[in-house]
Amino acid sequence: MLEKVDVLIIGSGASGAAAAWSLADTRMRILCLEQGDWIKQSEYPTNGRDWEARQFSDFHPSPNKRGRTTDYPVNDDNSPIKVLNFNAVGGSTILYAAHYPRLHPSDFRVKSLDGVADDWPVDYATLEPFFAENDRMMGVSGLAGDPAYPAHTPPMPPLGLGKSGTRFAHALNTLGWHWWPSDTTLATTDYDGRAKCINLGHCTFGCSQGAKASTDITYWPRAIRAGVELRTRCRVSRIETGPDGMATGATYFDAAGVEHFQPAEIVILAANGVGTPRLLLNSASAQHPDGLANSSGQVGRNLMFHPYASIYGYVDEPLDGNKAPPLCLWSHQHYETDLSRGFVRGYSYQLGRGVGTITEAITSTAAGRLPWGEGHHDAYRRLMNHRIGMAAICEDLPEEHNRVTLDPTLKDSNGIPSPKIDYTISENSHRMLDHAIARAKDILHAAGATDIGVDRPILFGGWHLLGTARMGTDPARSVVNAWGRSHDVKNLFIIDGSLFVTSGGVNPTSTIQALALYIADTIKQRLATLFD
Repeated sequence: MLEKVDVLIIGSGASGAAAAWSLADTRMRILCLEQGDWIKQSEYPTNGRDWEARQFSDFHPSPNKRGRTTDYPVNDDNSPIKVLNFNAVGGSTILYAAHYPRLHPSDFRVKSLDGVADDWPVDYATLEPFFAENDRMMGVSGLAGDPAYPAHTPPMPPLGLGKSGTRFAHALNTLGWHWWPSDTTLATTDYDGRAKCINLGHCTFGCSQGAKASTDITYWPRAIRAGVELRTRCRVSRIETGPDGMATGATYFDAAGVEHFQPAEIVILAANGVGTPRLLLNSASAQHPDGLANSSGQVGRNLMFHPYASIYGYVDEPLDGNKAPPLCLWSHQHYETDLSRGFVRGYSYQLGRGVGTITEAITSTAAGRLPWGEGHHDAYRRLMNHRIGMAAICEDLPEEHNRVTLDPTLKDSNGIPSPKIDYTISENSHRMLDHAIARAKDILHAAGATDIGVDRPILFGGWHLLGTARMGTDPARSVVNAWGRSHDVKNLFIIDGSLFVTSGGVNPTSTIQALALYIADTIKQRLATLFD
């Protein structure tokens, strides 16, 4: 049997890395198990001219399409939105777009404000110092003064708007709608050993420049120097428990398929909103017949994806194409509830630049804009570098029937049951998508765009895996308490996106990491009475 550790963290992505770094100052023995590998920056697609082609193969955002040995399959046949994740040191921060908004204060009070879903047991003010700490650690670029948020000052200046952003800004000014330069984790100056962005434009496929903050180059070097052990190619199958109901550690398979048991005093799950419920459900026992930490029956339920719509058009002048970071500004004009729109809650836009040469050719051919034969080259010249577009990120309210369960037949290469996704888009979200698409067309028309295209919902849009082990004060209606500790198992903590009570209408990574830092800090403050 392996030597017992004080803290065992499962998952090295956004939340696992942040918690490992924060807990390191306790001098406890901390071990993180990661089922993926370290990925060298020299291995990223962005080092070669075939970078776009590789987004359809070994760097596809879907594990089912990618099929790397470190992936596990996901049965998402019964969902109009497909699960996206990445298994490696750094997790999905390797492939995210580095768009970095925070949840709004209102997002934590949805029940009080709008009479739907539930209020969170924490609020924005509680998380604010952890947002700020995380901004420093990840290296956030942005512009202070956004009226959509409480005052905060990112540590680096914002990305330039470029031709596309400037055109969008003028259009939004014409409409009188909110816009602001995006907060991002792209370095606009040399920062903490990272070189500044040089506008390669390949951000979502791993930044070979190191300008994009992924936790393998931000939190992990510091955590490891502080004494945290990170063990890769370790696929956890179960959390084990003792006669007293407490977690005793985790069983995992190494790269050779050999099974091990890693004992621990404290277990922290950071395996994302699909991986965490999968692991809890697979840890069922005589004491926990419905899955670990699941006396409420809420493990795996209330899955929230954020239904996305992509809306784009083409303008006369050549723009930035993909020669810069893909996103440049956001608009939160339609974020808060306005019942006259026909739905509750709201959405945001992330407005960006064009796409690469191969992506333009593939998508325009499929849409019928790019014909074969005579006129092909002339049509392509009118399209390439002339695209301008945005994504609408719609708030997804929790519904118990949207859930993660264990597939009865599909398994990974170690024989562990795969997650099965059952998910439908609510009527409220459909009305929200309708509104978001209509208002996006207003923006595009104001920007001088024609030949408008819409992708709704984005099929491979399941970047945000939220809500499946929700936090709350009532053990009958939640999985963990207000500081991430399981109601059922007093030495089991959850720190990833599965904690989310509601989804908000923005990308969640900043909030996931702030929550992880808040929970780690609370653990440190409560060490003497942690299991009381």
